[in-house]
Amino acid sequence: MRAVRFSEHGGPDVLDVAEFGRPKADPDEVVIEVAAAGVNPVDTYYREGSYEPYDLPMVPGVDAAGVVAGTGSKVDGIAEDDHVFATGLGQDGPGGYAEYVVAPADRVAVLDDGIDLVAAGGAGVAAVTAWRALVDHAALRPAESVLVHGGSGGVGHAAVQIAAAAGARVVTTAAPEYHDRVADLGADAVLDYGRSDLASAVRDAAGGGVDVVLDHRLDDYLGFDAEVAATGARVVGIGERESAIGIENSPGARAKDFQLTLMSMFNTPRLADPLESVARLWADGAFEIEVARSYELVDAPTAQRDVLSESFLGKLVLEP
Repeated sequence: MRAVRFSEHGGPDVLDVAEFGRPKADPDEVVIEVAAAGVNPVDTYYREGSYEPYDLPMVPGVDAAGVVAGTGSKVDGIAEDDHVFATGLGQDGPGGYAEYVVAPADRVAVLDDGIDLVAAGGAGVAAVTAWRALVDHAALRPAESVLVHGGSGGVGHAAVQIAAAAGARVVTTAAPEYHDRVADLGADAVLDYGRSDLASAVRDAAGGGVDVVLDHRLDDYLGFDAEVAATGARVVGIGERESAIGIENSPGARAKDFQLTLMSMFNTPRLADPLESVARLWADGAFEIEVARSYELVDAPTAQRDVLSESFLGKLVLEP
């Protein structure tokens, strides 16, 4: 089978396509014939060496979706020919940038046959991160207000839909060219993040202050989050550009009983659980993944450049 690999750390040009033996499932694993693999910033961190790979050469790709081509003897609830999606790959074995990938069964969920497998290939990290942030960590409740920073991004557009499905009032930010589409996904208010009165606009849209915030750039927005927060607001941080974060007006945040949780998707006890929840939403028509662009395996270097530098709505995927 063909798969993308890198044999040394470096820029996107260290990625190439090579022939590998088709993987076989251990007793608790599933072999997936890959329809598509999501391209995520985390994939680039393994390549450049910020995250430690399981081994070199490494096949990257945290996400994948496709058709089950084989199962181990201890796998229950997943059968050959099932449509599935998976996440958490590439940490302790080859990832999804391949024609076939083997995945632990507890990182895989079965999909309704009508769901687009190419879109599902880009779902894992985005959907699980959004679900864990809003449902597990923030305990978002119906009728609460939620601010999703970057509602056109991979995690952002998943979070908008999950929050809307939970019955929340969804306020988000996005570039003007994405406003209509993000509103179609379930946002009640979509605001240009460049506007000078953004804080007051967020508070107005939320009815006075937001109860929950999903923040992917804490170094830029944590102080803003405290400013727009309602009393008892819960902020979940999923990323930042700089490692140092802080709040200039800590007394103001403390006066609101402001709560901050920092999370990583990779700490999810069983990745199949949020995947299964999202799969149910998807089957009910309450969730989808927007594919902004698809690439062939040989174009993996371009895809990894684009995921860090380009503006797009949704996700980038590789199709073997």
